[in-house]
Amino acid sequence: MGKNLKKRRRHERQFGSAEIINFKDPKFEIERALPPIKALNPTQGDYLDALRKSPQVIVLGPAGTGKTWIAATHAADLYRNRQIDKIILTRPNVPCGRSLGYFPGTLEDKFVPWAQPVAEAIKDRIGKAAYDIALKHGGIELVPFEVMRGRSWKNAFVLLDEAQNCTPAEIKTFLTRIGHDCTVVVNGDVSQCDLDRDSGLRTVINMIDAQRLPVPVIEFTRADIVRSGVCAMWVSAFEGAKL
Repeated sequence: MGKNLKKRRRHERQFGSAEIINFKDPKFEIERALPPIKALNPTQGDYLDALRKSPQVIVLGPAGTGKTWIAATHAADLYRNRQIDKIILTRPNVPCGRSLGYFPGTLEDKFVPWAQPVAEAIKDRIGKAAYDIALKHGGIELVPFEVMRGRSWKNAFVLLDEAQNCTPAEIKTFLTRIGHDCTVVVNGDVSQCDLDRDSGLRTVINMIDAQRLPVPVIEFTRADIVRSGVCAMWVSAFEGAKL
């Protein structure tokens, strides 16, 4: 009897005063909750509105305006809130310096440096660990343009970055891969085309205008640059020099 009493008292000392932590406490929700994406100018506001209302958006403009960051962050929020199953990132492999062939590894490995700006924006929103898990299990795909043909997607956010470097045939291949319940962003700057032929992005813009297709086209200007004053200065200088 005395032995059982001692055991009970020891059990009470070990566990009786333990604090029960309620992980549904509001403070944990506040810590995990992220602030909504905030538009820094009216054009960014129009862009965010188009992303929320339209399944396809064309976004144009110079560097530093937030075109890629807003798309990647919006995609991360959709994924984090389980509104989509997958994020697909792609871009045409037209280098402004060394080609993909110089990078080591498989075609997918070679593509990773190109997708880094978008990947970093997603990591900032969902966390590095969640990003790595999603990448490992196919929740996030980095898809080189060379393997685009034959693919199709559904319930996904699909971002085509640097679209000015797509040929008309390539952008046709991309746009005809899109399945049900997808949000598609085609992002580029037609003034920075590295092709020695017609840009597929310019072709698509002309088609939207000529055929009055229900696809919003958001166009940023130098006045919308938010990256830094130095960035805005150099964009203006290069435009002035027609480079």
